[in-house]
Amino acid sequence: MTAVTAAPPARAVRPRHLAGTGTLLRLALRRDRMMIPAWVLALGLSVAGMGASFEAVYDTAAQRAGLAASMNHNGSMRALYGPVFSDSVGGLVAWRMAGFGAVLAAVMSLLIVVRHTREEEETGRQELLSAAVVGRRAPLTAALLTALLANALLAALIAGGSALSGRPAAGSLALGLALGGTGTLFAALAAVAAQLTESARLAKGLTGAVLGLAFAVRAAGDAATDGAGSPLTWASPVGWSENLRPYAGERWWVLLLFLAATALAALAAYALTARRDLGMSFLPARPGPAVAPRSLSGPLGLAWRLQRTTLLGWTAGFLGVGALFGGIAKGAADLVGDNQQTREIVERMGGQQGLAEAFLATMTGLLGMVAALYAAGAVLRLRGEETGERAEPVLAGAVSRLRWAGSHLALAYGGTVVILASGGLALGLTYGLSVDDPGGQLGPVLTAALSQVPAVWTLTGLAVLVYGLFPKATPAVWALVGGCLALGWLGPSLKFPAWAMNLSPYSHLPKLPGADATAAPFLWLLTLAVLFAAVGLVGVRRRDIG
Repeated sequence: MTAVTAAPPARAVRPRHLAGTGTLLRLALRRDRMMIPAWVLALGLSVAGMGASFEAVYDTAAQRAGLAASMNHNGSMRALYGPVFSDSVGGLVAWRMAGFGAVLAAVMSLLIVVRHTREEEETGRQELLSAAVVGRRAPLTAALLTALLANALLAALIAGGSALSGRPAAGSLALGLALGGTGTLFAALAAVAAQLTESARLAKGLTGAVLGLAFAVRAAGDAATDGAGSPLTWASPVGWSENLRPYAGERWWVLLLFLAATALAALAAYALTARRDLGMSFLPARPGPAVAPRSLSGPLGLAWRLQRTTLLGWTAGFLGVGALFGGIAKGAADLVGDNQQTREIVERMGGQQGLAEAFLATMTGLLGMVAALYAAGAVLRLRGEETGERAEPVLAGAVSRLRWAGSHLALAYGGTVVILASGGLALGLTYGLSVDDPGGQLGPVLTAALSQVPAVWTLTGLAVLVYGLFPKATPAVWALVGGCLALGWLGPSLKFPAWAMNLSPYSHLPKLPGADATAAPFLWLLTLAVLFAAVGLVGVRRRDIG
């Protein structure tokens, strides 16, 4: 049961309750000295790269106006990106990044806050810190300040970089504040989730579910209307980001919505933290059955129990994204029109076959790159079990290290196939229905999605290698995966050199459906995947656990 303290939340926060906040803030910034700059630079460079891409591809006002008109008349594209409010370069950058950039800023923020609140309590480190001169609300305050600083840096980088690129300063500032404001709001929502749940994983999942719902509500509203004026759009914080309208007659008063919602969420988090004991929660986990099922008698059953929610969530997400991409694939040729530069970018990403097939190949490639995030997380769950001291009790029994690690890796490798198959199935089925040929399109698109498996497994094997040989360097796995995502997302439009593109395993795969395929690249990538994993498992077997 949740323990209730006598501290009245309505009173003003006393200074002693914030004792040690500065020390905890410096500790948090030190621990996140790699993660925060990586997130901020990645998002900032994405905005800069998007601007450079639009300037190169749509170099005349007529081309930009045509693109804006085609986007606004396509309900599926409005659902994906939102409406275009201005056909200037800045307006197109805001169209592409106000929604997706806000989502990524929210993900960064929720990871920061949960890491320095619930995760600290879950591991027991917060109890040790609280034994010193640390106020009751100091950990929460330090976590929120860390997220606020990260979002302030992000907003400043976007605003400054866009302004230096020659775009209007007011619109640049509005775009930066839109992304930073969304991130700060979800930092406060993550703080609430950290009080409600008793594990960091549940806190992240709950905040992520709220974020996914916000994006879906915004998408439904924008699909219904072409001016972002739907009540559904206004009901979503992601919709507020686009309704700030950078470079299109900025609505500065929308920032008051971010401010009010963030303040309410933060006050709720402070009120909740005053009513519970350290380590407790308001939504405690249900007690398990008196007798464990037979599936938990081995490490594979335990790994499935630990990772099944994540796998099911990713599968559902890929089904939804595949259905969305399949619905807009038919209109790919109309959206590109006669713009030869845009056609070249799509062909560089998806191949030289027909434009619709090139678009499908691009979408399956993006599904493959995103699937690497799931695989990396599944592998690094081993590190979480190890540092959380949950691996030692398992290994103390009749379970070898290889069997324990192999159980989690089975879900990493097998789960990749499952989520890619779900995405390919939804993509092929919805595209086939849109062209009245579901039977003829489902097989090739599904095959194209599954063709990404060797590349994902290569990165998975690389994650195993890093975990096995350099366990303290496991955060670098996210940088490797993020680098491949950046190469695939920005490389074709910015014309990265061939040697840079070849650093990604995805660049060696044939552009399916439609392109000619040989077995050689698949075999080479699978060989690398096996080699990386084998070396990593040797390291797991020989090094000290913990």
